[in-house]
Amino acid sequence: HGAAELDEMGIEVLPRRTTAPAWLPTAKGEEGDFCLRSSDCAAGLCCARHFWSKICKPVLREGQVCTRHRRKGTHGLEIFQRCQCAEGLACRLQREHGPADTSRLHTCQRQ
Repeated sequence: HGAAELDEMGIEVLPRRTTAPAWLPTAKGEEGDFCLRSSDCAAGLCCARHFWSKICKPVLREGQVCTRHRRKGTHGLEIFQRCQCAEGLACRLQREHGPADTSRLHTCQRQ
């Protein structure tokens, strides 16, 4: 239906929204604030899934546990996403002391 037809039927035609929704703050989000993308969050934070919504979470620092994704696209399947490692760090398999390296834990390490 065209806008004129809908108007004749008594249906109010609203202009298409181009601004952020009212629930999304105009200032950069702080840790725990709702977001849609990382650019919505303040410096040092990223937008990551937390249950069924997305919130600003801290970017990971050296030594913190990170998630290494084997297949592209699997990041979207998590309900508790972690941010990526900070600049200059990479998510690598943690090296254990000893002959048997059985740990599958990844941490943010200097490149």
